Amino acid sequence: MSVELVEVVRSGFRECIHRGSLIVLDPDGEVLVSLGEVHTPIYPRSSNKPMQAVALLRAGFVPRDSAELAIATASHEGEADHVEAVERILSGAGFTEKDLRCPTDLPGNELTRAEVLAAGRSPRSIYMNCSGKHAAMLAACAANGWDTDGYTDAGHPLQQLVTETILELTGDIEDTDLGIDGCGLPIVPVPLFNLARAYSRLATAEVGTPERAVADAVREHPFLISGTGKDDLKLMRAVGGLLCKAGADGIHAGALPDGTSFAFKIDDGHERARLPLTAALLHRLGAGAATNAATFDSERLAVLSSAPVFGGGVRVGTVRAVPGVF
Repeated sequence: MSVELVEVVRSGFRECIHRGSLIVLDPDGEVLVSLGEVHTPIYPRSSNKPMQAVALLRAGFVPRDSAELAIATASHEGEADHVEAVERILSGAGFTEKDLRCPTDLPGNELTRAEVLAAGRSPRSIYMNCSGKHAAMLAACAANGWDTDGYTDAGHPLQQLVTETILELTGDIEDTDLGIDGCGLPIVPVPLFNLARAYSRLATAEVGTPERAVADAVREHPFLISGTGKDDLKLMRAVGGLLCKAGADGIHAGALPDGTSFAFKIDDGHERARLPLTAALLHRLGAGAATNAATFDSERLAVLSSAPVFGGGVRVGTVRAVPGVF
């Protein structure tokens, strides 16, 4: 059963509770914290992207630099640098935006979206937050001579390789039916325990492996894999060496350089619970002895772990991890 993880306090009154499940593993994969249903499969949503990117490298996707690999792992905001990076992958592999099979969308970044609307422009596939992954999938198909019209189908050779890779990295998962993610691609259900273990494997992989290449690209380009003001950007700037990736509907997973890892799911899917919970968790890990490979900005983490609640334009409360929850 899930537990209370995050609370919203307004004017001293506990106004809301976000329940969920959370796991923290030490570098050896032993459980440090286990709350709720950590062995029940969930859809990791975009937290699966680093593992999907590993599969793309194995399939023959050859990014010209780490920025292209980062955008292939991204849930980007459709900002100029994001769009440019996706266009580079497409043009380098002989494709255009018309070849993408992800839905059209407006940029996620508020300012960029306003500029697009003010200019009278319409939603585009390249603005969709998963367009980098889709562009890299097209490139992988081209490298193998695979059909590109059906690259989103679960039976496509590329998607079969993606599923196999996710099952390999997460390990010990019983056969479960695939779902369909928001971008139209198959999604593999994964328990939180296994998701955390996969992130540990990515963060500690040997140099020269696809796993390490993905981890390094994400850590090098936190803006490209997220965007202005996004949770992953803020957290990776506060904790040097952190690898993390948010997923829709209250998912987050990550690992420190030594392999200490975490994953959680907020039951109601509310995004506001993610940042303060992860920041509080990392703040606690930074005070321990198991994470000496990372550099923690304790002051920044303290700020991030208490998101403001406003009343009349003035801060009157906070969104924070439930005191004593871990």
